[in-house]
Amino acid sequence: MTIVTYVLAFLVAIGVLVAVHEYGHFWMARRMGIRVLRFSIGFGKALWSRRGADGTEYAVAAIPLGGYVKLLDEREGPVDPALASLAYNRKPVWARILVLLAGPLANFLFAVLAYWVLFVAGVPALKPVVGEVAPDSIAARAGLRSGDEIVAIGSQETGTREAVVLELLDELMDGREIALRVRDAAGDTRQAALDVDGDRHALTEPGALLSGLGFDFWYPVVPARVGKVMPGSPAERAGLREGDEIRAVGGAPVADFNALVATVQPRPGARLEFTVERDGQTLSVPILVEAQRDGERLVGRIGVQPASPAGLPEGMRTLERYGPLGALVRATDKTWDMSVLTVRMLWNVATGDVSVKNLSGPINIAEYAGFSARQGILAFLSFLAIVSVSLFVLNLLPIPILDGGQILYQLAELAKGSPLSDRAQAVGQQIGLLVLLVLMSFAFYNDLSRLFS
Repeated sequence: MTIVTYVLAFLVAIGVLVAVHEYGHFWMARRMGIRVLRFSIGFGKALWSRRGADGTEYAVAAIPLGGYVKLLDEREGPVDPALASLAYNRKPVWARILVLLAGPLANFLFAVLAYWVLFVAGVPALKPVVGEVAPDSIAARAGLRSGDEIVAIGSQETGTREAVVLELLDELMDGREIALRVRDAAGDTRQAALDVDGDRHALTEPGALLSGLGFDFWYPVVPARVGKVMPGSPAERAGLREGDEIRAVGGAPVADFNALVATVQPRPGARLEFTVERDGQTLSVPILVEAQRDGERLVGRIGVQPASPAGLPEGMRTLERYGPLGALVRATDKTWDMSVLTVRMLWNVATGDVSVKNLSGPINIAEYAGFSARQGILAFLSFLAIVSVSLFVLNLLPIPILDGGQILYQLAELAKGSPLSDRAQAVGQQIGLLVLLVLMSFAFYNDLSRLFS
């Protein structure tokens, strides 16, 4: 059922975002007086189609990994002379550029809308309070201490843990010392600086940032008491019950739920003996630990949740919520900031300063889609906003088979005074296809490495 959820969530996400993108092209083409022949979600054989009163064929095709808008164009076949004025190639360069820009712009506006809904509804988050600091680490040398709240990085306020991670990545790519402003438990603020003098590239690998800097965020101590046993889990099959106290694993005592996780996670596939206290009796319960994938690694899980999963004090929580107008401003800023960060990440991947492992393919995207869908509609909407920003940026890359590359063709025609030759455009298409194949190969390799590592 998990796989079905992931696949369905992925298909819904792709369908929505492709429809938004292609509708941008469609809407602008109609405004520019261009005849739209076909609006298709997916490629290949049409599973459903109908012809509208406007003469456009609307279709849903068998391969759901994209879509397209087919415009009337004399370069692609004979055109009735009576309709020649409606052909794409007959329109001025500026009109064609607007049609090409409209698809990515629709993705940008969709992300703004999604973030607007989130900020109106309220985005719950956790304050960036420092937990454990590793001895002799970058964080320790900077003077970070457990209980410090990171209130700013550089000139940017950081009210949430997500904001801290994004700003750390942004500063890391600049290659300079990372200036922090922190507030201790007593409320006093001070300056600190993370001097990353080693391999910055290694810190950009997925999941390596905070551990590489030598700190983590603070989490409360949660007792190793079973609050919920997941249906069909190893714990359920072994007979664990709600309220059971797990005292030891493999003879080693566990002090709290975090210690339990730290003991079980590194042992996927192992059979472990759990010492459990139930109703005043001590039981020995053998459990075969299930192997599950978490990012790039396999981890062990038995399928229990703690008795007090919401053990964070209210002072540790924050809620980012605005009125309709304030939410629009914040959503636009958020979308723009995410777009700029995406561009910087791609550039630094190309130059080798950021790990290529950050590229994700359809398998990883499907996992995130499924996970967010299971968390609820707002989490899924947040996922859609992030992917929509990525589509906005990727489609504007100057790669000939993407919108950005086609815009370059139009600008070249404007400068030259006539269209590029068919051969020049064909060579560009081949180069663009090669670049995309290389990017997709890295993305698929990363997906498969995470899947089988």
